[in-house]
Amino acid sequence: MRLALPQWAGTLAVKAAVFITVMCCALAALLGVLVHVSVTNQTVGQARDLALSRLADATKAYEAGDTLVPGTGVDPPGLPDALRELAVDGDRGTMVSDRHGRPTMWAAGPADRNRALAVEVDYSQQSRTIAGLDRAILWSSGLAIGATLLVGAIAVTRVTRRLQTTAQVARRISGGDLDARVGDPRTKDPAHPHDEVAAVAAALDSMAASLQGKLLSEQRFTADVAHELRTPLTGLHAAAELLPPGRPTELVRDRVAALRTLTEDLLEISRLDTGRERVELDAEELGALAERVVRASGTDTSVVVLRDARVETDRRRLERVLGNLVANGHKHGRGPVSLTVEGPVVTVRDHGDGYPDYLVEHGPQRFRTEGGAKGHGLGLTIAVGQAEVLGARLEFANAVDGGAVARLTLRQGD
Repeated sequence: MRLALPQWAGTLAVKAAVFITVMCCALAALLGVLVHVSVTNQTVGQARDLALSRLADATKAYEAGDTLVPGTGVDPPGLPDALRELAVDGDRGTMVSDRHGRPTMWAAGPADRNRALAVEVDYSQQSRTIAGLDRAILWSSGLAIGATLLVGAIAVTRVTRRLQTTAQVARRISGGDLDARVGDPRTKDPAHPHDEVAAVAAALDSMAASLQGKLLSEQRFTADVAHELRTPLTGLHAAAELLPPGRPTELVRDRVAALRTLTEDLLEISRLDTGRERVELDAEELGALAERVVRASGTDTSVVVLRDARVETDRRRLERVLGNLVANGHKHGRGPVSLTVEGPVVTVRDHGDGYPDYLVEHGPQRFRTEGGAKGHGLGLTIAVGQAEVLGARLEFANAVDGGAVARLTLRQGD
């Protein structure tokens, strides 16, 4: 079972801080141990040499029968048992132990009759030196870790702040704001070396500019084609009206009407793509507006008002959205088709095969239909675009028992 970490633990700043702290602690511990071992060995070695030197002098005095100096004796009290046994066995050695609460360096060697000749040297100064060194190592290590962590945190925070800015711009671009740019100052000077974050920012800005150019070109093309088609279609419509009655005339008029509808849809989409549409807000009773939309559609659509609501919206645009949803339900679904009002939420449902998977997951795409459906995929695209202008949320789903469900959530008026 994998341990679930809190969300903040996944940030780059936290990971960098943990890495810097661990590395600083490891380095401080390594250097501290090396210094401690080196100084301790040197200090202990000097004390041992002094004790052994005094032991050699004491041995000469003992063998000559001279009086032993203070701090020297045969089997003196406080001599460590292990060191005494070593001396009795005929070897010399040293050992540090406490005597009367003070650290003492002992040196012992063999004497006569299984006794040990020992010398004690005060080891307090050396012990205090080593203890002071250890405290200095701890304090200096703590200060070094804190300073390194502070400097590292500042450096990492600057990088993460730039990355967060780049991520925010990327989200704005994905949300449709193609004018958004990172504008990292490091990318504006060609002579200045770029780091990886600046390279990502420059690539994102370049991608956004290229994408914006392509989309603007596509929008201009769509608008130009639609505008150019209006004039000949108007003339074609007038000419079709002059044809004598008959089946061929009906077919021509039907196709001309379809072309005119497609042209108007393209013009509307091109206006929505520019993002410059302005709403004319007014308070509307949602139930009454829904009934007007159904009457205007001329379709057999049931209107169910579970809870009426007064919404602040643009009536013309809202009627366009609901009208397209109702028309799509009858054209691509099966009856019965219902429009339900429940507060600021309007639901349009049919009982057909439901929306394609791509539409539910990614939303409608112009000029894309599946399952043998007729049309150009523009009706729902226009509905989504007009809903965005209104500040509403339009969602698409499929009912569990079959049928397509479109749910429009509006802002409720005061």
